[in-house]
Amino acid sequence: MSFAVQAYTTIKHNILENHYPPGHQALEQELATELGMSRTPVREALIRLEREGLVELIPRRGMRVVPLSPADMKEIYDVLTGLETAALALMEGKNPASVELGPLEDCLRNMEEALTRNDLEAWAEADERFHRALLALCNNRRLVEMAATLSDQAHRARMLTLRLRPQPNRSNIEHRQVLDALKQGQWDTARRRHRQHRIRTAAMLLEILEYYRLSQL
Repeated sequence: MSFAVQAYTTIKHNILENHYPPGHQALEQELATELGMSRTPVREALIRLEREGLVELIPRRGMRVVPLSPADMKEIYDVLTGLETAALALMEGKNPASVELGPLEDCLRNMEEALTRNDLEAWAEADERFHRALLALCNNRRLVEMAATLSDQAHRARMLTLRLRPQPNRSNIEHRQVLDALKQGQWDTARRRHRQHRIRTAAMLLEILEYYRLSQL
């Protein structure tokens, strides 16, 4: 793994896990010292993270973690909903076999087991894997990459509000309904249920942000 990739992976992890909170600023040299490398790979990593919308580069001030507003989150979820609905439409023409749906079943089982342990972090990780696995089945690289970028941008808000939401039993039920529809080849049902799930969870997130007056994430 190159130094640039190491820098990218570490800085991105620190942003997504809120170790670098929204609005956090750092000079390239500070990051380079922290990571034990020169400024060149750090600069390459920051340029890549800027393209992904996670940081902004400020001349002579290094980088700043881009904060997201509730309006930003609404836009992100609107687009994610559209991309995942499009992915399901592409899957219909490919008609994935049961074995290809196996990763979705595994993720859903992990989600259900996590809730029995009241392990919300494990549930959230399995939930993200479910959505990534669903997108991967459409075999459209550009669609998958766009969705991954938006999902990364939304990650901080999801984790910040994880314990402010009701226990996500309903989400598990809705994921199961989508998967059952896919197994039965009921594509219209799968698309409708998935879209309803995304719209409901986005609305719940936005309500939480408004209720707790979380204007920056």
